[in-house]
Amino acid sequence: MTARAWSSRSSAPEPSAGSRPERRRAPAPACERVGAGVVIVPVLDTRRTVAAVWKLESAKIVAALTRMVHDVGLAEELAQDALVAALEQWPSTGVPDNPGAWLTTTAKRRAVDHIRRSQRLTRKQEQLAHELEQQPGESEPGQDDVLRLMLISCHPVLATEARVALTLRLLGGLTAEEIARAFLVTGTVITQRIAAAKRTLAEEQVPFDLPDGAELTERLSSVLEVIYLVFNEGYAATSGEDLMRPGLCLEALRLGRLLAELAPQEAEVHALVALMEIQASRSAARTGPSGEPVQLHEQNRGRWDQLLIRRGFTAMLRAREAGGPPGPYLLQAAIAVCHAQAHDAEDTDWAQIAALYGALAQLVPTPIVHLNRAVALGMAYGPQEGLDLADALTTDPSLRDYHLLPSVRGDLLARLGRHQEARREFHRAASLTRNAAERAFLHRRAEAIEDAGPPGPTLGRAAHDFLSRDDLDAATIRSYGQTLRRLCLALGDRMPLASLTAEEVARVFATAWGESAAATWNRHRAAVRSFSAWASLGDLAAGLDRRAETRPRTPALSPAQLDALWSRPELPMREHTLWRLLYESAAGAKAVLSLNVEDLDLEERRARTGGTWVTWRSGTARLLPELLAGRTRGPVFLSDRRPGPARTPAQTDLCPDTGRRRLSYERAEYLFKETTKHLDPAAGGYTLRRLRSRP
Repeated sequence: MTARAWSSRSSAPEPSAGSRPERRRAPAPACERVGAGVVIVPVLDTRRTVAAVWKLESAKIVAALTRMVHDVGLAEELAQDALVAALEQWPSTGVPDNPGAWLTTTAKRRAVDHIRRSQRLTRKQEQLAHELEQQPGESEPGQDDVLRLMLISCHPVLATEARVALTLRLLGGLTAEEIARAFLVTGTVITQRIAAAKRTLAEEQVPFDLPDGAELTERLSSVLEVIYLVFNEGYAATSGEDLMRPGLCLEALRLGRLLAELAPQEAEVHALVALMEIQASRSAARTGPSGEPVQLHEQNRGRWDQLLIRRGFTAMLRAREAGGPPGPYLLQAAIAVCHAQAHDAEDTDWAQIAALYGALAQLVPTPIVHLNRAVALGMAYGPQEGLDLADALTTDPSLRDYHLLPSVRGDLLARLGRHQEARREFHRAASLTRNAAERAFLHRRAEAIEDAGPPGPTLGRAAHDFLSRDDLDAATIRSYGQTLRRLCLALGDRMPLASLTAEEVARVFATAWGESAAATWNRHRAAVRSFSAWASLGDLAAGLDRRAETRPRTPALSPAQLDALWSRPELPMREHTLWRLLYESAAGAKAVLSLNVEDLDLEERRARTGGTWVTWRSGTARLLPELLAGRTRGPVFLSDRRPGPARTPAQTDLCPDTGRRRLSYERAEYLFKETTKHLDPAAGGYTLRRLRSRP
């Protein structure tokens, strides 16, 4: 079985074809044909028809409009206008014979109206209006437009989360709320992601063109990545109560089949469809009666959907016919075919699967591929062969919180008879997963192994007791807690404390903080030394050398950059005064933000804070009186708003005259970064430290 293959969930039972619900209401009014091409239906049925048509046709409509207006956001707005028109008109005028074409034509007319209103596009509006008037009747967008929309929705300039949301919105026809429910976030989050994606596409001026050759293949790989990500989130949900989200699987399959129609010569597209079809065929057998996961080798293969398997085989043949060297999706589909061809678990050709994973690892050498290869090797050549590869992956930082690594190791250890180690690994995997069904399944696997470990406290219990001491302040508890939580996650909170060694601690440090700054490394090292001394375990940090802490000098802003900053139009008085004071005083930002009005000596151009003096020059002296505006007490630099009832700060941080709180360091840093983005060649903005440094 693969690293993901053991988890599953059954689909809901369907009523038999011959069953009929008891009729308790009068039948709905019959449809009435009122003329050629128009059918009157009840209002409720009309709304359902509109929703169904929108689901099927929205991608084509938005794609056609994007080609016209070259703006995805505007195209969707125009398509929504057409949808509203259908909801208003169809209940009275009837549903047209070709509702998709009706929506497309209506939306195009909205687009022409928009173009006519734009003075900048006079020539364009005449051309488009003429083209539309010359078209005979209702028309439908071309297939290439939908492919263009797929490519633009999955453009590399967008973050992965934004690609997924925009694809499901534009091509799946899902609402923000539907997408949010699928990914267990709020509708507001999805709406913000979609809006940000549209804004990015507009700012980057991404063309609505169909690339050629190698560029098309590269862009298609981004589309395939998004579709497979959606499918995997539905097939093995990363969080939530249920193991599967069937709606996402179905949506990914629909998008994959659509893409296969649009790009019939691309082998990897057909291969991805084959992979998803065959994996989806196992959905009904992946869980037991109570929703518990069923491992692949224990599944009732009679419940596998043979129709989906045949469709997968057909897609696989199309992929092979397309030719070219095997890509990653073709190899994964070939692995799925091996499983589907086996009549039972014992017939599975694990040697062939291991060889395919070897080829895949050569092509895509990711840690996840190597982990799946470890499973295949363990099944083909014995558990020790798989465990050797899985153990080599424990030092990979990208897998440190991946629950399937300890799950796979637990399975291999159990087969080798190393039951206590397997028990700890199953518990550790359960602590890492965010899916409730997987967590319960892993805990059951662990509890099925009798606990025969040495008596005494566990790492988790000792860490809890150590952090519960009365002599630790809140900051120390927070700092030490970060270190000990990482040790518990990496080694398992049920690990016997007596078996904890300096070598294991060093391995965790190398994985978790190997690339961290020296100060971070030393802080965690100090926490381990304190914990080991308290627990009388010797020096668990023996293998951890202290790192030299050096802070590189931060270059100052150049005179030209400072001039551009001071001369920025409409620079707020608060920010101008703060930045001038930081520049002229060379004091720290936190020290300057802690100043109160009563601390200021405006005549002497100085103020006392924390036992030291902050001094300034004429630039700040000119600005301060205007900033204070007659105030005689309270913080010098105030926030924009009054604090809410749940966030009442200390009285020393409140202005008694305005009720506003002291400006926070985090907010001050954010404002400076945002303002200086145009000065930074990397467009990331600068920190306030740049005002303290001298050239």
